[in-house]
Formats: sequence, structure tokens, C-alpha cells
Amino acid sequence: MPGPSREIALITNPSAGKGRGERIRDVAVSRLRDAGFVVRNLQGADADEALDLAHACVRDGVEALVVCGGDGMVHLGVQAVAGTGIPLGIIPSGTGNDVARYFDIPRKDPAAAADRVIASRTRTVDLARCGSKYFVTVLAAGFDAVVNERANDMTWPRGQMRYNLATLAELRTFAALPYTIDLDGEVVQREATLVAVGNGPSYGGGLRITEGAVLDDGLLDVVIIKKLSKPALVRAYPRLFKGTHVTLPQYEHHRVRKVSVAAPGIVAYADGERFGALPLTIESAPGALKVLA
Repeated sequence: MPGPSREIALITNPSAGKGRGERIRDVAVSRLRDAGFVVRNLQGADADEALDLAHACVRDGVEALVVCGGDGMVHLGVQAVAGTGIPLGIIPSGTGNDVARYFDIPRKDPAAAADRVIASRTRTVDLARCGSKYFVTVLAAGFDAVVNERANDMTWPRGQMRYNLATLAELRTFAALPYTIDLDGEVVQREATLVAVGNGPSYGGGLRITEGAVLDDGLLDVVIIKKLSKPALVRAYPRLFKGTHVTLPQYEHHRVRKVSVAAPGIVAYADGERFGALPLTIESAPGALKVLA
């Protein structure tokens, strides 16, 4: 049993999963304290305050940083623990929860997810790094990023339907863009509908865009979907959930240590969060993250 000196920090996104975050957190905190952990139960007023809290806990040398939320909270936690050796625990309460899927962390049972933290077994994996920022899953830098940007500007409806409506709106006007992509020093130019850089294989609640990506191979998986007509894009979309888009003639896949992506007018998203305007340079950060899994 853990002794009382074993202190961990748990930071919650209260709005995650349509407000389920607080309820799920309470179950997890109770389970962790019953197991003998001292739990700093924290919640930021916004993402900036939550990140400040996470950094402060890491500086204090907590045994682990645990986040309760979706991939956005994982993304936040990773910024604090990357390269420190302090492991990240995950209590899933978001809508997508792709990182929890990666590690087979129970997504519907917060007590079982807390048990993974209690067991204290770690797995070391890579991150993708862009300057001083990191991501775990996938950087979206094409049609999917444009949809995300539009959805962020919408105040109604909430949840997945907002993304469905944003997708329909963008389909009306979206055209393939000219990309310049530097793949470990080899520069290619493509007219493409979608470009994604994967540290892991999926994003967006199980869209397996970078199918085959491995979390600890020291490489990034770059997927290019060359120019598609609008009907072809609509038909291709469901295939992303099965990973069968890899048979499309427009599909191109590269494994690299470092990639630069440039295209006009695109703001890229990573782990579902607004990441930055292209051009961006991303490199693999081998072994930069420990996960309690």
C-alpha cells in the first residue's frame, strides 16, 4: 500500500464530456485516497491557469501528474511533464479520449482508470515536438484543421454535432491546397486535401488517419491525402474510422524523424487543440513521456 508521503496531483477539466468531468474526478480522487495517496485536487479557471498549476506541481516533485479530461487535458499535462521523468496519469472524461485508447485505459469506469494510477506501472513513449510545444496524437494540417477552426468559432450546437455542421459548411468551399513538405531533408510539393503528422495512430475519437503509427519507434508518420473531389472526400471519410483509407490512390505515407509542413492559410491542430499556423517544423522526441498505463 502506498504510504502517506506519496503525493500526486490531479487536475480536472470540469467541462470535459459535457460536464461529466467533476463527477468522474470525485470517483477517481476517492479511489486514490482510499489507496493511501495524498492527492492535490486542482482545477484551473481556464487552460492557462491549469497549465500553471501543472507546472507548479511538477516543480514541486509530485510522484505523478494525473489529468481528468479528454485529449485536450492530456495535451496540457504533457506540456508540464515532457522530459521530466514524472509520469502522466489519465482519468478519461472527454469525448474523444484517443490517448486513453492508445494505452487501453478504461474510458467508462473512472475507478478502474484510477486503479491504473494506483498500480504505478509506467510505459515510456515518444512525443512529437514543435519548438517548446509537444503533442501525443496527431497534428491535423489540412481539411480537418479547417473544420476544427470553423467549429471553434461556432457557439451552437455543442458536442459532435458542431463538428458535423462545420464539416458540411467547409465542404461547400474547400479546395485542395499547395503544400511544401520537407521529409528529413527531402522536399516534396503536393496539391493535397489533407496532411497529418502522427506520433500516434488516431485522433478525433478514433479516426485512424496515421494508421500504423507506433508510439515508441522514434519516428513520425506523415500522411498526405492528395487532391480529392468533394464527393470522394465524403466517401473517404468513413474509411478513416477503419484505417482502410490507406488503399486510396491519393494516399501517401512517410516515416521520418523530422518534417516541415507549409501551406497557405492553415492553422494546424494537435491533440484537438489549436497548435499554430503553418509553416511548422515537427520532430520526434523519443522517450519524452512516461504514462501510467
